[in-house]
Amino acid sequence: MVTFTLNGQTQTFDGDPDTPLLWVIRDFAKLTGTKYGCGVAQCGACTVHMDGSTRRSCVTPISTADGSEILTIEGVDGPEAEAVKTAWVAIDVPQCGYCQSGQIMSAVSLLQNIPKPSDDDIDGAMAGNICRCATYQRIRQAIHNAAASMEG
Repeated sequence: MVTFTLNGQTQTFDGDPDTPLLWVIRDFAKLTGTKYGCGVAQCGACTVHMDGSTRRSCVTPISTADGSEILTIEGVDGPEAEAVKTAWVAIDVPQCGYCQSGQIMSAVSLLQNIPKPSDDDIDGAMAGNICRCATYQRIRQAIHNAAASMEG
C-alpha cells in the first residue's frame, strides 16, 4: 500500500507497486490534465512535481511516491504558477495544447528555482519538454514575461 499527497489530498493506492504514477493519477485519481505522450520520459507531457522537483510520471513507479507530495497541473498554485498561466494565455502559447500541462509544470519549477532565468536557463529547464507544434519561442517568451511580472 502506498500513501501520498496528491494536490493536497491524502491518497492511498493498494495496487501493483510498479504501476506508473501517471496511471495512478489518471485512472485512480481521475485527474486527466497530466498527459501520456511517449511512455519513456522523453517528451515531458507527463511532468508533475514530486516533493518540489519535476518528475516524469510515466516512468515513476508508484512505490517511489510513498510519503511524497505530488502536484499536477490541476493542483499547482502559488505566484509562479499564476504568473506562468497568465503569461501563457496573454501570448497565446498553445497550439494543439497536448504538451502544455507538462510545459507549464516545468516552467513553474524553473521560476521557483531561478526567479529571473536567462535564455540558457530556460532552454536547460525546458529541454525535456517536446512541443510537436514547435511553440518554443512563445514558451520562452512566456517564461520571461512571467518572471518579469513577478518582479514588480
